[in-house]
Amino acid sequence: MADMNTAKILERQHWVSICKSADLLPNLGVRALLDGQQVAIYRVQGRLYGISALDPFSNAAVLSRGIVGDLKGQTVVTSPIYKQHFNLETGQCLEDDSVRIPTYAVREQDGEIQVLARSY
Repeated sequence: MADMNTAKILERQHWVSICKSADLLPNLGVRALLDGQQVAIYRVQGRLYGISALDPFSNAAVLSRGIVGDLKGQTVVTSPIYKQHFNLETGQCLEDDSVRIPTYAVREQDGEIQVLARSY
């Protein structure tokens, strides 16, 4: 039964092109609308990350404008409003263990940056 459920989930997933690969500059975020959600995409040290663009502390979609860096060995983005740090891989807020933002799978395909979308 698990295989049937997995197959159904995979059928509803598709990759959505967000921008050209050349448009995603290292350490600078790009914001996109994906299935009604604002997503922030980053390229940091050659690796792609996708997180919710919505800062949960201010409810503003500003995380694509945050500063990326390394904090305590974790690749993070700093919210430009209240300065909380979010792990780009997990979405975990480093200052508040109870807060985690959604993350998204991102890939580079045929010269485009794509994010995995799910249609339910």
